[in-house]
Amino acid sequence: MKIFISLLLLALSLSPAMAVEPSEVLADPALEQRAREVSVGLRCVVCQNQSIDDSNAELARDMRVLVRERIVAGDSNQQVLDYMVSRYGDFVLLKPPLKQATYVLWFGPPVIVGIGVLVLIVFYRRRDSAGVEVVEAVPAALNEKERRRLDALMKDDG
Repeated sequence: MKIFISLLLLALSLSPAMAVEPSEVLADPALEQRAREVSVGLRCVVCQNQSIDDSNAELARDMRVLVRERIVAGDSNQQVLDYMVSRYGDFVLLKPPLKQATYVLWFGPPVIVGIGVLVLIVFYRRRDSAGVEVVEAVPAALNEKERRRLDALMKDDG
């Protein structure tokens, strides 16, 4: 029984923390579900990589309340999203739309990775074609001139 309780507590602690406060929850479960669906796709503009449902920031709370007000007023999910985009810009969406203004967001990372791979390929090809000399692991034996010089140096050290 203790193991079950421990596992249950562990599972609960690993689940994402929801920042939605009880005072924000709508009485109608269907409307609350719609509010959650909308707010999961909206970015907290303070935290930047959290949805407004996951953020504890005051602005995220204000955004959650605004989403719920719009839904209670009769707006569709898309109308709520459009309103939030008109107010905060495309940045408020966790998945921004593909349009000319967001091409850098969508295509920038793959282009940068491609350039990096190309630079690595060129670097290694140039290195291979430069004919890097391989150093032998065992040095060659000393010739007669080197042997005499070494003997002379050894005699000088005494």
